Amino acid sequence: MTNKELYYKQLLRQYDLKRSAAHQAKLKRTAEIYEKIPRIKKIDETLNDSGVKLVRSMLSPHGGQSIEDFRSHTDELIRTKKMLLVEAGYTPHYLEPHYDCEECKDTGFVGNKPCNCFRQALINIAYEQSNLKHILNIENFDHFTLDYYSKEIDPKAGTSPYNNMYENQQVCAGLIEKFETEKQNLLLYGPTGLGKTFLCNCIAKELLDQGYTVLYFTAPQLFKLFEESRFHREDMQEASKETLNTLFDVDLLIIDDLGTESVTTLTISDLFNVINSRYLNQTSTIISTNLTPKEWKDRYSERIVSRVFGNYEPLKFIGTDIRMVKKYGKTHKK
Repeated sequence: MTNKELYYKQLLRQYDLKRSAAHQAKLKRTAEIYEKIPRIKKIDETLNDSGVKLVRSMLSPHGGQSIEDFRSHTDELIRTKKMLLVEAGYTPHYLEPHYDCEECKDTGFVGNKPCNCFRQALINIAYEQSNLKHILNIENFDHFTLDYYSKEIDPKAGTSPYNNMYENQQVCAGLIEKFETEKQNLLLYGPTGLGKTFLCNCIAKELLDQGYTVLYFTAPQLFKLFEESRFHREDMQEASKETLNTLFDVDLLIIDDLGTESVTTLTISDLFNVINSRYLNQTSTIISTNLTPKEWKDRYSERIVSRVFGNYEPLKFIGTDIRMVKKYGKTHKK
């Protein structure tokens, strides 16, 4: 079962529980009203008897009560019932089920289509599992700006940091646009503080809001999970075990700051297993790193280097640490 299928199943169970709770609450309110306003109990009994009599009369060869008469009598009883509730200080709908979503009656579906509340609930679950819930309120395309990037040409790169970041942003936007049909892998590399993590988070928010599943890890977090799995699996919490399984089938996996972790031969093997499995499963992965291509070869196995540089689109970042630019209040607006 994929991660998304698991979320779906869990959510259906939650909706079942909500409907059951609404039903139990209705029964409790009904018992309360029957005790305080006995006449309403008699009205309900009459309504039930009327329905049974209507069915019998329709099945009778001699005919009987007409549907019009039945509806008129029923409407009058319901009006009386609501009037009695209001006179006693209750709302006219007090005895009706109170659903969280009146549109779908807490079924999660309107007809054969998922209700808006169900789709939003799936998104909320994905946010909770992504490790990014709070930061995405800040780091998203609504707050993306090129104002902190210089427009001066870098002689070595042949372009300016401004144009470089603009082009990288366009590639990321393209990944989002084509995500449903084309699973793209990205390698974001360059010095610290140029916006690699920010762009990763922008992508994550856009995809989460579209209902895709996303999982974010810094490299130290990921490698710690690898170590726990290998050497302390019996002590791992269930949530950590589920997260470990999620690495292989989540729609988008983001590994941030690769190169800042402590590595061993075993954890490097685990990293290759994740990268290779996701490549074979055609699921998207984004890696950000401060390492140069040469440093990759010195740090990781040849299999990892071959898989990443052979199947990931590299996006190089150039320029000055924009966190320092922001600190001293300087922008490159003209």
